[in-house]
Amino acid sequence: MNENSFSSVIDSSKSVLILLPTKPYFDQVAAGLALYLALRETKDTNVICPSPMLVEFNRLVGVNKVTSELGNKNLTIRFADYKASGIEKVSYDIENGEFKLTVIPKSGFASPQKEQVVFEYKGISSDTIILIGGANETHFPALSAKDLEGAKIIHIGTRALVSEARREVLSFAAPVSSTSELVATLINQSGYKLDQDTATNLLMGIEEGSRDFKGPDVRPETFEIIAQLLRAGGQRLPKGATVGEETVVEKSQEAPKDWLEPKIYKGTSVS
Repeated sequence: MNENSFSSVIDSSKSVLILLPTKPYFDQVAAGLALYLALRETKDTNVICPSPMLVEFNRLVGVNKVTSELGNKNLTIRFADYKASGIEKVSYDIENGEFKLTVIPKSGFASPQKEQVVFEYKGISSDTIILIGGANETHFPALSAKDLEGAKIIHIGTRALVSEARREVLSFAAPVSSTSELVATLINQSGYKLDQDTATNLLMGIEEGSRDFKGPDVRPETFEIIAQLLRAGGQRLPKGATVGEETVVEKSQEAPKDWLEPKIYKGTSVS
């Protein structure tokens, strides 16, 4: 297997961070969430976007999983509106293999209430980063985080990413109808599960990104992929609709394998 193929990079990863660009298009969000749905069962996967999700994105499955906070490494527990001076000591035990934290208040002070307990994550521990869309590195501010300095970087988009940093970028950019079409091809070529929710996101992403299938980069292969997504249970939800519970369809289809090849870029060699 080609060590630079999409599947080989993902299979060798322990955790994957999907980064959406600043102010992403519908197609880019659809592609990122579809990839998240396809990878989450086998990899620790997170989706981050520096911009808030728009109302129009609510019809995409998994949109509630997108966060603006770069953190999944260290868990922090704090007590909101509770004075630390009221705590006598904090201890922990391991009981039946489970971690137990005990907060003991001082005499005359009440214990922190359940509604005052706040869980937060700080830092990030992903060894592979997938950039969705974007024109250059400024569209992905999270790349400047020190915790991500040693991570492998993959870029998926309809045009190559302009990079000024001295970091290698494995690019799967291709001039196709939409980023969602590209992600659909990568999912099928890699053998990842294509369920109904993933297919639905990709189908709507292709429709939006290709301007209702009328864009200049729409190819015969575009409609072949659309047919595969429909056979997998993909649905074309109308604008303004919101998704309900996630459903699963186990059927998957193969996509054409002869047109997509990765390219490695480093620093300003990207054009």
